[in-house]
Amino acid sequence: MQGYIHSTDSFGTVDGPGVRFVIFFEGCPMRCLYCHNPDTWEPGAGTLMSTEELIRLYEHNKAFYRNGGITATGGEPMVQLDFLTELFTLAKQKKIHTCLDTSGICFNPVCPEKFDALLSATDLVMLDIKHIDDEQHKKLTGHSNRNILAFAEHLSRKNIPVWIRHVIVPGWTDGEDEQTKLGYFIGGLKTLKALDVLPYHDMGKAKYHELGIPYPLEDVKPVEKETAVQAREQIIKGIKKRLRENLKK
Repeated sequence: MQGYIHSTDSFGTVDGPGVRFVIFFEGCPMRCLYCHNPDTWEPGAGTLMSTEELIRLYEHNKAFYRNGGITATGGEPMVQLDFLTELFTLAKQKKIHTCLDTSGICFNPVCPEKFDALLSATDLVMLDIKHIDDEQHKKLTGHSNRNILAFAEHLSRKNIPVWIRHVIVPGWTDGEDEQTKLGYFIGGLKTLKALDVLPYHDMGKAKYHELGIPYPLEDVKPVEKETAVQAREQIIKGIKKRLRENLKK
């Protein structure tokens, strides 16, 4: 099977555990105001590559990936669900650790069977939760967060390890109430393994200018690392609140 690939990174160190072969998929339905990869939005763009080609690229540097594996990111990898499932299935046959970096936007809780086929070959999901409030999520990304949160809960039920990522954006996700609510939600995920709280940056701004696209957050300043650290502490307070309530049940 062939899929549309934007690019690959042979030595990724921030896309899951260890050193990883990172595959950037083309296509994404969301339009996050702070997206730094607008060049991966268009489905059907990029380079057509087969699952076998991608595995061969991984195996070319296999010695470096001893404690790592393959990460599918994008774009949104689940836009090409069948291709992604075949890729991860082939990887697992070769005992390669698989990580899915996703927004979860493509998940359909009414018909989860095709997603379960993917999850059966997935070792770790890095799930981006953009905003815990549905209305704010729509304004921030153009889509509801309902299927995303349903995907998080589905991963928990399926015992798939989850690594949550959340970006602190001034005026959007920097409120303590929002952060506490996010923590309370993810505190209910029994397979939560890690939490990354990332400061907003505007390094993608140049791409927008090159593509002739207005950058929605043109005047928003990057966030200091210390602000993200404080936000993480607030989110953890929400996690602990949920865990305390669970213990009382």
